[in-house]
Amino acid sequence: MTCQTSSLFVLSVIMIYFGRFGNSLNLAQLEGDIDKLKADFNASLSEVADGGSIFTGKLTNWTERNEKRIILSQIVSMYLEMLEKTDTSKKHVRHIFEELHTLKSSLPDGLNKMKDLIDLTKIQMSDLTIQRKAVNELFGVLQKLVETSPSFKRKRSQPQRRCKC
Repeated sequence: MTCQTSSLFVLSVIMIYFGRFGNSLNLAQLEGDIDKLKADFNASLSEVADGGSIFTGKLTNWTERNEKRIILSQIVSMYLEMLEKTDTSKKHVRHIFEELHTLKSSLPDGLNKMKDLIDLTKIQMSDLTIQRKAVNELFGVLQKLVETSPSFKRKRSQPQRRCKC
């Protein structure tokens, strides 16, 4: 995917998963606004292509709709953070910012879920107290895993048929 289409692709995926695609969103106008934003950031420089994509490559790892909503809500937050630091007096920047802000408000729990994942990576599993708590919760965690994952559910044993040869 080229650099010129990657930001439009990410925005399109965000719009689809947030339920705004085709409702009141003018994707053609957003594409024009994104082109202006690319000019503001000199996004046509050759260094932009170095190292691959930032967001679009990550989207392929998230396959389920709810999973994508989590990662997309984080991506939207990152775009908003970036745009807050730009010249918001420009109409195209303001328009993109407003659309992304509307999308973010439609998924208030996505960021909380992402924070939960980040918090999990910060748990000090070498701490003995943490280990004790984890061991106490292990059975409950395994129960939840079995409840939510069809591959772990035991299949009912079916009676074997005897050959009537």
